[in-house]
Amino acid sequence: MKRKQIVSLVVLLMILPLLSGCWTLVVAGAGAYGGYKMKENGYTLQNPITKEKKSNK
Repeated sequence: MKRKQIVSLVVLLMILPLLSGCWTLVVAGAGAYGGYKMKENGYTLQNPITKEKKSNK
């Protein structure tokens, strides 16, 4: 049981640096670049919460 706790603690300590701000910026940059490339190919993003425009017909 003690060995399992030590292994869990070591794994947790190894994962913590990956959750730092630098990695967050890298992931956000990759997402922005992916969105930019999709926009280049004609894909658009729709907001699911939009106000409907009233037509004056």
